Amino acid sequence: MNAVVKVGGKQYYVTEGSEIFVEKLNAEAGDVVSFDQVLMLDSKIGSPYLEGVTVTGEVVKNGKQRKIRIYKYKNKSRSNRKTQGHRQPYTKVKITKING
Repeated sequence: MNAVVKVGGKQYYVTEGSEIFVEKLNAEAGDVVSFDQVLMLDSKIGSPYLEGVTVTGEVVKNGKQRKIRIYKYKNKSRSNRKTQGHRQPYTKVKITKING
């Protein structure tokens, strides 16, 4: 079964056994999480969500993604480049079951 799930304002295409990186959730590794905002299941499309359909998964780990470098440069100003960095926290979830 295939589904499209909305988590943290983003949409993810999931199948059973797939692993997704979502925005940080308040869950520890090994916890079971359930997503009820399912937009699509196989060929059924909700408006906006399907009722009675849930996607469950197990939290694999919490962490931070690799650092993204941001450069700011002003042309012909004889100044150094300014660098900034950002690491977005995430939660890795393995999809175990799609109920629907």
